[in-house]
Amino acid sequence: MRARRAALICLIAALTAALADSAVAQKMFSRGPSPDIGRPIGPGGGGGGFRGPGWGAVVPGIIMAVPQSYPPGGTVVYDDSPSGPRRPQQANQRRASGAPTTSERRLVPDEVIIELSNSVSLQQIDALQRRFRLTRIESQRFQLSNTTLYRWRIPDHRSVAAVVRSLEGDRLVASAQPNYLFTLQENEALGTDSAAQYGIAKLQLPQAHALSRGENVLVAVIDSAIDVNHPDLSGSVAESFDALSGSTAPHKHGTAIAGLIAAHGKLLGTAPDAKILAVRAFDPKDASAEGTTFNILKGIDWAATHGARVINMSFAGPPDPAIHRSLEATRRKGIVLVAAAGNAGANSPPLYPAADPNVIAVSATDVNDKLFEQSSRGRHIALAAPGAQVLVAIPDGGYEVSSGTSYSAAEVSGIVALMLQRKPNLTPDQVRSVLRATAKDLGPKGPDVMFGAGLADAYRAVTAETAPLAAAASRPAGRASAGAR
Repeated sequence: MRARRAALICLIAALTAALADSAVAQKMFSRGPSPDIGRPIGPGGGGGGFRGPGWGAVVPGIIMAVPQSYPPGGTVVYDDSPSGPRRPQQANQRRASGAPTTSERRLVPDEVIIELSNSVSLQQIDALQRRFRLTRIESQRFQLSNTTLYRWRIPDHRSVAAVVRSLEGDRLVASAQPNYLFTLQENEALGTDSAAQYGIAKLQLPQAHALSRGENVLVAVIDSAIDVNHPDLSGSVAESFDALSGSTAPHKHGTAIAGLIAAHGKLLGTAPDAKILAVRAFDPKDASAEGTTFNILKGIDWAATHGARVINMSFAGPPDPAIHRSLEATRRKGIVLVAAAGNAGANSPPLYPAADPNVIAVSATDVNDKLFEQSSRGRHIALAAPGAQVLVAIPDGGYEVSSGTSYSAAEVSGIVALMLQRKPNLTPDQVRSVLRATAKDLGPKGPDVMFGAGLADAYRAVTAETAPLAAAASRPAGRASAGAR
């Protein structure tokens, strides 16, 4: 009898525990969706990522079993294939903070850039501005991310890093970061020696032009203002966009870059029949020109939505989260991104956007196929092109000899235009693979941190077969590794 009573007590206790567990589970799974469901928390097509529901809740199209503490600023990667609906594939645990390091000085000292969902109301935006004691300067809706970015001033001398970290804790803010500064990559002019067109032979342009001249391929040049009336650029500029307010005279750098791509007069560009989308995002500052995160983003977004097949970025600066996301979205649209490695020399850390994994980074060589001394190095370098003492176009119909990795990047952008005229369906990964596979090896045998795969060869790139490169070309974008760029 005692044994039976003990067994009954154990059974009752077990049933009670089971019922309690069931009640807890029922409460977890039946609780209503989090008020955060559907709030975009990052850029990306279709409105960006989403906060998840309560742990274990199921919402069609949203990642299941996401805890309610899913962090602000988390990102979702979307499947952009045309065969199925866009849906989240994976989520990061937390997007890295956009706050700058304590040593970073390449930023506007009293400004922040804030990203918000397009669904955020004006009242909420005003309240956010008051809450963080900020002054609105401008805003822009971006089609690449389907979000709106705001440039706000910090009027009371708080540090940018402190304000960014505070903003990242707000439920409305998808991302926050500094308005970084970037500079164009050119050096002092050296004269007007016409022999400085040595790149024509080095790149095998005459042979390549017998097959392709880049006819009507749109190449966006995000740079300073271009002299569209230069005789070497007659008819080359298809459309222009000014990301800045106010007018300014054409600048040497933008004109030189456009000429190296599409010149067809005294100079010969690498793609003389290509069309330039002229994007002014840089203003003269001292001897160079300076651009900001916000204006560069405007330029990328405009170029991507106006038919650009190639985007040339002959500027350099710090790693920038917002620009990275924009470049990632641009590459997914099939647009080839080319950037100058930078002119900071052997001891510089990687410069951006060249070091971004979505970008083809180009270093500079001289007439003897030696590395331009000031060219930046790194495992992210894809290939090299002539950039030391090259003859370039400048405003008012002029010419001069100048140096910089900016010019090398422009030459490669032109070669890409030649490739795309011949084979319009090439993907950005296939373009990168062909350029690297057809480059002339320089320096140590095999890919290296100075020349990447070697000196660009326009003729071999235009005539290359892409089929053997399909496996390499289909790899997903990721952080560059040795020999991968």
